[in-house]
Amino acid sequence: MEQSVRLGRFKGIPIGLHYTWLIAFGLITVSLIYYFSQQYPDWSAGTKLVIGLLTSLLFFLSVIGHELAHSLVALAKGIPVKSITLFVFGGISQIAREAATAAAEFQIAIVGPVSSLLIGGVFILLASVTDAISQPLAESFLWLGYINFMLALFNLIPGFPLDGGRVLRSIIWWSKGSFEEATRTAATIGKVVSYGFIFWGIWWISFRGHLIDGLWIIFIGWFLLNAAQANVMQLTLRDALAGIVAELLRSRESIALNLQALRQRRLDRP
Repeated sequence: MEQSVRLGRFKGIPIGLHYTWLIAFGLITVSLIYYFSQQYPDWSAGTKLVIGLLTSLLFFLSVIGHELAHSLVALAKGIPVKSITLFVFGGISQIAREAATAAAEFQIAIVGPVSSLLIGGVFILLASVTDAISQPLAESFLWLGYINFMLALFNLIPGFPLDGGRVLRSIIWWSKGSFEEATRTAATIGKVVSYGFIFWGIWWISFRGHLIDGLWIIFIGWFLLNAAQANVMQLTLRDALAGIVAELLRSRESIALNLQALRQRRLDRP
């Protein structure tokens, strides 16, 4: 992604922050401070602020862990990884090319949700260990445990290009034997899921009166819809370019054969 700040490298993979990450970080931090204020009014303002900031940072480190899992499996499959970037919706691994097989696609996709489940389990364990030492820290770890479980479940939704959509594509690819057909089918299902999010957000605003939550859900649906459409357009463009290249090769071959025939005629002349 463009307009990102480089944080460093891991296994040669550049890790950066997109400017939209600041929006997500601010919103999550404010929400956490409000949540802790409602649940634990006896905490000092400083404690709420520090725990809110710490929890937000650890959450985004969890997202990096999720994306690193994708990237490391891709590298193990011989697929280069351009970068990992944190942005408003979490993180994205920019993998240089698609997987060569359905099995590789499945493994790269499923490892993300699995890693989130493992990270969530680690935080739940930390919450139980620190409960007797520091209640604010234990509550932070507990929230992180549950949010990572939710992140895993959200990513398993079969809405392409979420991890669940890519898992679905790998299964269709394995079943049908066609990457193109699998991509189009998964993208179509992804569009249906996206519209579901959009209508859910509208319903949330209209009938529940939750404007911010509803707008956020609509925004997620809009983002997924655009991502699904972009993948179909990319596939269509690749197919079109492949046809043009094939036609050019045929044309070159035809020209070469005609030139060869012309030279032969000249040589055959008495």
